Amino acid sequence: MASVAAWLPFARAAAIGWVPIANNPLPAPPIPKDKRRPDDEKLLINVSGRRFETWRNTLEKYPDTLLGSNEREFFYDEETKEYFFDRDPDIFRHILNYYRTGKLHYPKHECLTSYDEELAFFGIIPDVIGDCCYEDYRDRKRENAERLLDDKLSESGEQDKYVYRTIRERMWRAFENPHTSTAALVFYYVTGFFIAVSVMANVVETVPCGRLPGKKESQPCGERYKIIFFCGDTACVMIFTAEYLLRLFAAPDRCKFMRSVMSIIDVVAILPYYIGLGITDNDDVSGAFVTLRVFRVFRIFKFSRHSQGLRILGYTLKSCASELGFLVFSLAMAIIIFATVMFYAEKNVVDTTFTSIPSAFWYTIVTMTTLG
Repeated sequence: MASVAAWLPFARAAAIGWVPIANNPLPAPPIPKDKRRPDDEKLLINVSGRRFETWRNTLEKYPDTLLGSNEREFFYDEETKEYFFDRDPDIFRHILNYYRTGKLHYPKHECLTSYDEELAFFGIIPDVIGDCCYEDYRDRKRENAERLLDDKLSESGEQDKYVYRTIRERMWRAFENPHTSTAALVFYYVTGFFIAVSVMANVVETVPCGRLPGKKESQPCGERYKIIFFCGDTACVMIFTAEYLLRLFAAPDRCKFMRSVMSIIDVVAILPYYIGLGITDNDDVSGAFVTLRVFRVFRIFKFSRHSQGLRILGYTLKSCASELGFLVFSLAMAIIIFATVMFYAEKNVVDTTFTSIPSAFWYTIVTMTTLG
């Protein structure tokens, strides 16, 4: 009768013209109670008010665990005829699934420490976590260990060292994210203002501001108002120097900070000023200083600290470095090929401008980059 009842739903489905296709074999019909083995007893497990039912032989497949050994009898309640555990029922669902399928899964939404405590209570080692979840579990485990180590290091040490480290951390956090405090935001805007002033002064000082008496040449504003531009440049450089020294003091790794691109730009932007203070009026030396002043244009790159769009552009170029390199390589190959063709095609022409293959590079570059 029981076997007929098990097949009755399929018979009804076939009667209305729908035949289910089973991918797995049909389950065996229920065994009569008088013919069951002693280890096929059904057990009732109560976990903090939520009841789970399973077979005894399902649990005893893992005798080294709490539920698979005789230790579970310590939690048996004679009145309710069930095993009671005052544990987390949500995590126990995954533990019971391990007994049923032999595969232990890690729920990403659960606390890692709580999950490990539940596994330790039921005597299950984390090494049996399935391959589908082990990588997530390992990453969470490593992040948690690093966080605990940082907390331990922050709590250890003398009080003055702790305050010193905290000041540096606050300063570095303020430089990286100026919106953390009002003082950091003010310094952020003041620095940005002086960067703009410095760039504009570098441009305006080359603008003609009238002719010299008795000469036809126009005098640049930088020479006519030399003292004003020098005072403005001094104020900008002082701000840039203070910013660089404060960043160097607050940097977690000073060697890494000094080797960074933005640190090199800061040094190159302020270095011409200090070199110019020690240069005399000698024509040879002053001529070299004029050439060195070209590096002041690097101050415009300091805007990248104040512009999120420029930083995103830099990260994009960095992430696409291999693709851009392949594009430049392909362009270089095309330039060499077409420049060679142009040189040999114009070789015997009188007064040709393509006197060599390198001299044909410019025509090829302009043609390819403008006309396609």
